[in-house]
Amino acid sequence: METEIPILDMFTRLMVASGLALCLGLERELRGKPAGLRSHMLVSLGSATFILVGMSVLFASGEGNNAASIDPNRVVEGVIGGIGFLGAGSIIRSGNHIQGITTGASIWLAGAIGVAAGINNFALASIVTFSGLMIMVLLGFFEHEMLERDIKNNYNDNDNDNDKKDTKE
Repeated sequence: METEIPILDMFTRLMVASGLALCLGLERELRGKPAGLRSHMLVSLGSATFILVGMSVLFASGEGNNAASIDPNRVVEGVIGGIGFLGAGSIIRSGNHIQGITTGASIWLAGAIGVAAGINNFALASIVTFSGLMIMVLLGFFEHEMLERDIKNNYNDNDNDNDKKDTKE
């Protein structure tokens, strides 16, 4: 199929999508999360591919082929919906405990990176990747430290309360 996007340009877009998503996946992988390198890279690669396919159909319809008409916004909507489904599948709820929300969000973000790379907006894809990593790494570290400190404080407070009860008896 002829397309207005050269093969090297398609390859570059797909590799940028995969490479940037690798960064998000590596963070998840290092934390031992189930959706890691491959999952994030595949989501981003798939997103970029759907964008490229949509653009190819759009170019074909511009050349007078009325059988091939497409609204690019609907392609993006379909990608977002599909990735939302994948992300939701990574979230587990057990009673009051919810697990996997950050992984679900990072999968969704990997899809957005793929869409940005697919439309050849490498600057946006890079900024989103960097921002996502900062949120996941720095805020994750801060959140972990604050929770750990809070747990220690609560544990120490409970010990002190028990000590006070012991001395009263």
